[in-house]
Amino acid sequence: MQPSTTTPATPDPVPDGPHGADGHEASTPPPSATLPRWPFILIGVAAAAIGLLPWLITGMRLPLQNLWASETMPDDMPLVLLPFSQYRLSMIASLLVVGAAAAGITARSLRDRSPRGGFALLLSGVLLVDVVAIVQTATVVAAGLRDDTWSQFYLAAVLAVAVLALGVAVLVLWLIARAPRAGAMMGLAVAAVLISGWLHPLLAPDPVFTGEPAWLWAAVRWVPSVLVGAAIAWGGVGTVGRVAAALASLVILWVGPALITAVSAAAGTRVLAREPAEMLDYARRVFGMALTDPALVVPPLVVAVCVAGVGLVGRALLGRSPRVRGEASEG
Repeated sequence: MQPSTTTPATPDPVPDGPHGADGHEASTPPPSATLPRWPFILIGVAAAAIGLLPWLITGMRLPLQNLWASETMPDDMPLVLLPFSQYRLSMIASLLVVGAAAAGITARSLRDRSPRGGFALLLSGVLLVDVVAIVQTATVVAAGLRDDTWSQFYLAAVLAVAVLALGVAVLVLWLIARAPRAGAMMGLAVAAVLISGWLHPLLAPDPVFTGEPAWLWAAVRWVPSVLVGAAIAWGGVGTVGRVAAALASLVILWVGPALITAVSAAAGTRVLAREPAEMLDYARRVFGMALTDPALVVPPLVVAVCVAGVGLVGRALLGRSPRVRGEASEG
């Protein structure tokens, strides 16, 4: 009688890094490697607070309002958590989006050890701080404005900008924390475009801005370009999706500042405050000029491409470690 032969079972393939060979998330990490859930809401709160930091260190005095009900000195204006003003719209967006981006970066770095529901808790922490900031500021401003139609329109417009900025912040947070690298790259690009509006009040909390030292303020101009280039280098261009994301990031760097310039210029022009149609037309014309001026458009894009190129070449020269090979299969 022939001895029976038993075919040994083929072992399951070992996932390459934190992701399987097919690019999907690997199985849940063992309990010993998983972090507890409760710190994630604290991380979200802390990240949102970091986003608000440049405004907090200024003293949080509400900017003077053209429609304020009574004559008030700057130092006597109430304390608010956001700078509601038609002159600070880009700053409002920067404070909310940069904090969300910080939360997203932290979440992505911890996602291999994140427990089930950890991202939802982190997002809840961010929303808790930002929603409280918006509601508190809107309530204080509403109580101090004149009781007329234009005051209500003004508050509604600024509040709409804050809510829209919060929506962008949530999208940026999700892209950076949860999307494949192509999506995360674009989320980082949006945050990078808004970083200047976060750095300016951080570096000059005094309301009387002198622009000194000049070299520091000149350097701030290039921070978005450097960050976009670094994001492209981190994301890589090894797939069609990542190439498209890299190009989209450069478009964001091109269009984003022009849009910020147009909105700031139009909203900050008092003579157009009661002429919404003319204000929109003025914003459109400023946007067109800022979008097509080579002196404004070309240098930031060149810097971003150079930084991305140096980073990509550096990655190629250093070789691809097992960790990097595992990441290569990610979206």
